[in-house]
Amino acid sequence: MDTGGTDPFGEQQRLFELLSQDTRQLIVQEILGHPAHLISLAELEYMTGKNRATIKDHLDTLREADIIARYTSESNKENRELPAQFYGFTERGVEILHSYKYLRGVPVARALYENTRKTEKIQRHEAAPRPDLPPVVAAALEFDEPDLDGVDVGTGR
Repeated sequence: MDTGGTDPFGEQQRLFELLSQDTRQLIVQEILGHPAHLISLAELEYMTGKNRATIKDHLDTLREADIIARYTSESNKENRELPAQFYGFTERGVEILHSYKYLRGVPVARALYENTRKTEKIQRHEAAPRPDLPPVVAAALEFDEPDLDGVDVGTGR
């Protein structure tokens, strides 16, 4: 039941249920972990192990909730080897992820993504040019990667 935004607890419960569904949670984690935070459908299919139809259904649900958006790379439209459509967070999406503390997981999600063995096709998709995320979204997803050059990992110095 839509109460027109007057029921904050109902909205909170709806968002929790939306984000806690297994496949949608995997999609969110994969977008968080992607180096560009923009991921192609083929990358999502590979990384989640879910079929394309299932992923599309969940992407539609997340898009309807204005958590993610579809971004288009105009330069890739003419090249059949590269994806032109990518999925990434909206401004509202990063606000929600921030409030549910998902953004704390960006470094771990990135490490998992980077350490996953990928096929040649997925590597090509990962390296494909992408459109820019809105500045507020890009800033929210930034994190400082640790600089381990010259650091004794055992002592942290």
